[in-house]
Amino acid sequence: MPRKQSHYIQLDFIILLILFIGVSLLAIFNAQQLEQYSGENFVLKQTVFFAASIAILAAIQFVDLDQLYKASIFIYCFGVLLLVILHFSPPGIAKEINNAKSWFTAIPGFSLQPSEFTKIAFIIFLAAMISKHKEKFMKNTLKSDLLLLVKIIISTILPSLFILEQPDLGSAIVFIFIAGVLIILSGIDWKIIALLVLGSTVAIAATLLLIINFPDLSQSVLGIKPYQMDRVMTWFDPSQQTGDDRFQIDRSLLAVGSGQLIGKGMTSLQVYLPEAHTDFIFSVIGESFGFIGGAAIILLYFLLMYKLVTLGLKSYQFNVFGSFLCFGFLSLLLIHAFQNIGMTIGIMPITGIPLLLISYGGSSIISTMIGYALVYRVAVEYSRQNDYLFK
Repeated sequence: MPRKQSHYIQLDFIILLILFIGVSLLAIFNAQQLEQYSGENFVLKQTVFFAASIAILAAIQFVDLDQLYKASIFIYCFGVLLLVILHFSPPGIAKEINNAKSWFTAIPGFSLQPSEFTKIAFIIFLAAMISKHKEKFMKNTLKSDLLLLVKIIISTILPSLFILEQPDLGSAIVFIFIAGVLIILSGIDWKIIALLVLGSTVAIAATLLLIINFPDLSQSVLGIKPYQMDRVMTWFDPSQQTGDDRFQIDRSLLAVGSGQLIGKGMTSLQVYLPEAHTDFIFSVIGESFGFIGGAAIILLYFLLMYKLVTLGLKSYQFNVFGSFLCFGFLSLLLIHAFQNIGMTIGIMPITGIPLLLISYGGSSIISTMIGYALVYRVAVEYSRQNDYLFK
């Protein structure tokens, strides 16, 4: 009889991860050919980050989801504590980079961005919170739905406030988006969700109108920084703006457009791009491999997200916590991919959030791979449970 495949071998997740690693290293190799990166070897550093992450992924497979479920509150508190420590740290421990105090920089040549790890802790905590709520309230009522909604909102506000203080609006939006997706999927009555969506839409529209029509007032009332104001104005009416953000969008559009259908090929970049190996890695892919290369990246994300949707739906009947881990990680990938790709082609304002699993960065890669390891663990446990039921 043929030997049965181990539950730990989830081929679809393994193949997708290999493809993402390959794309990341190729794109970063191309990006570092630009003159501003002379003498840098980001490919080697990224390889080290992936190697360390794969070791972490393997270690997490020995962690039972029930243990993670029980420890979720402590994981969340630790994530928020990192943000609190960062906020009160002196410049010698956490200096400002690109107008934001978002990194621990005490060790020369090494930086750690705690918000990236707090995103994963946040997903774990919300998944556990929703799962516990469903165990306690077998039948939904208006009171129970409002209770869950309030708990999710409070849990979202706490890390978001510290992140906005850095300031890092992009990461704060990520937290809000993850919470929004999980609220919709949590089973809260659609009338409550409709009111929440309507209220959020009105608030966002009012904020944008205030920024556009009364920029000085919006800075004092909303606490928006001048560079954040410039980003919104550049996004809303790029033809009337100048400065760094306008320059970045222009260069990004030039890079993507010059790639045309099939791109210029490896080591043939001609367009100077700031932050080419991080925030604008998709522009590098567009110039190098054209429309076909960009479409392939979007397809790759679609395949991973489709896998997460199907795994989340199938796992729900066995493990609600694991199911919402999948949906939480899916929402993290979705907002990052949509925002990052959107800003490189001018349909979204510029923010500093990376293209997950592709952009260069130790904190981004390791934290995302922890999330990947968690959904991989969900797949392993689902495979075991499914095999047990059908023996």
